[in-house]
Amino acid sequence: MRRWMMHAALRAVAFLLVLPTAGFAQEFRFRVVASGLARPLGLTVEGSETIYFSQVPTPGVPGANSVVKLDLESGEFTVLHKGEPEPTNLALDREGNLYWTCKSAGVILVQSEDGVTRVLLRGLHRPSGIAVGRRGVYFTEVPTPGVVGGANDVVVFDGTTQTILHAGEPEPTDIVVAKDGTVYWTCRTAGVILAQSNGVTRVLASGLDHPTGIALDHKGEQLYFTEVPTPGVPGSAGGRNTVSRLDLKTNDISVIHSGDPEPTDVAVARNGNVYWTCTSAGVIVEARLIHH
Repeated sequence: MRRWMMHAALRAVAFLLVLPTAGFAQEFRFRVVASGLARPLGLTVEGSETIYFSQVPTPGVPGANSVVKLDLESGEFTVLHKGEPEPTNLALDREGNLYWTCKSAGVILVQSEDGVTRVLLRGLHRPSGIAVGRRGVYFTEVPTPGVVGGANDVVVFDGTTQTILHAGEPEPTDIVVAKDGTVYWTCRTAGVILAQSNGVTRVLASGLDHPTGIALDHKGEQLYFTEVPTPGVPGSAGGRNTVSRLDLKTNDISVIHSGDPEPTDVAVARNGNVYWTCTSAGVIVEARLIHH
């Protein structure tokens, strides 16, 4: 177990990087819940009190990269796994097993609640997004980013067989699955979010600016996603990165936050709070839902 203390000064400096969007000041309150991180990338939330995230300071190089647990109540960090070359995105199942893709190694790993880590799948083609649903483990592979009709695909693994759900998208980046089995994923270079239900794939949102992370709220009514057209550039320097919400009943999209230099992955807690990693700033941001 390893612990870091989050100093107030570091939080204050980091908070300057993530000024809230004024229009949503009455609905969300923003704060940095972790700072001084080493290029945080993927994240997922268990309940409303625990965050799991990956740090990738040396992508493609085994050693310093890690998968970490953050207790939001105590502020305690625990390193769960270290040494993978590129732990990218994470997902949890109902039994508390934690899954993550390792892009450059071409594997998916799973860690049980008792801390035992094993390789679930190997020989994959740069796996990126990951989610767990009723059919099994869903993931994306992006060996040819930006290439329409390339080798990229969306896959589900039922414990025995891998089934391709969709192929040919230029960059299926991150993925999430609703309770009813509907699958949603971002396609970063195409600027779209796609949805698949009963084997039929459709464009849910288009004209987006490098959509990257994606997450669903607990009720399955709101889809949150990040857009990262200017990675590493804060809003004060002309950056256009945002965190947005898509209402699945109306298809209306609202920006809930802008100005962050690199909002990479996003997750929603059971209580409605929204979290995202800011890779270049080394922080995790919370948008706390204000209950009226």
